[in-house]
Amino acid sequence: MYFEIIGDLTHVETFATESSIREIARLRKLYGRGRWRKRKGIARVRLEDGTVVLAELPWYEAHGIGRKDLKIKHIID
Repeated sequence: MYFEIIGDLTHVETFATESSIREIARLRKLYGRGRWRKRKGIARVRLEDGTVVLAELPWYEAHGIGRKDLKIKHIID
């Protein structure tokens, strides 16, 4: 699903690091070695149809590599 983040990510928290991430091998193969973290936050997003909603977004992040594999987990309103 295509979406665009509008504004800032809030309530950001890390809930898994390095060996706690199930997909660590895939991340390293695709994007390279790094200190990988699985994080989540809340942001306003614009969906494909133009609707703007508040959503929870999880993603993977590593220093020097950036945010990867953002997706919408829950639509809040």
